Amino acid sequence: MGGYMALTIYLVYYVVAIATLSLHFTGHLERWGMDWLILVLAVTVFPVVLYF
Repeated sequence: MGGYMALTIYLVYYVVAIATLSLHFTGHLERWGMDWLILVLAVTVFPVVLYF
């Protein structure tokens, strides 16, 4: 059961990351003043990859 939960969290993280990148490249994040999300993802991607 624990493996299923970890996989779900892993998949949700990457879905959010892909959505954030697509919003960044289309210019929506800058328009909304949320460009800092790219930096948050850049900092958090390494622990997530190293954990799995």
